[in-house]
Amino acid sequence: MTAVRPTSVGPPGYTKTMRCEPEAARTARLLVIASLNTWGLSSLADVGTLIVSELFSNAVRHTSCRLVRVSVQRTAEDRVRISVADKSRGLPERGGGDCDQEGGRGLLLIDALADRWGHDLLGPTGRPAGKRCWAELFVTKADDA
Repeated sequence: MTAVRPTSVGPPGYTKTMRCEPEAARTARLLVIASLNTWGLSSLADVGTLIVSELFSNAVRHTSCRLVRVSVQRTAEDRVRISVADKSRGLPERGGGDCDQEGGRGLLLIDALADRWGHDLLGPTGRPAGKRCWAELFVTKADDA
């Protein structure tokens, strides 16, 4: 695992590479909390930790990656982006939300909590460089206190 690092280019943010295993989800949640607290946005911590938990658990369940990179960025004055990047090119699929299923509702939850969400393929086309799944939170004046 690497230390938490501020991003050196692009919008202000923090990233951490960690093992792609269920036990590391706690570290991902702590990264989100620390980042939001740094920006005075602790009111978004509950929603932010739920989102990173879902994104992280999707990487654990649906990829065979050893490592993932978790990022929290202040992409604009009114936006925070939480993302999880892995080496898999398998794209996320929204489940049906069937009450009898044990899983498959994570992206439905993210859709309900986030202002917007999506994924980006990483690396040159045709090469297995991976993807980044992300969700953005809208920052209101009440959050930014």
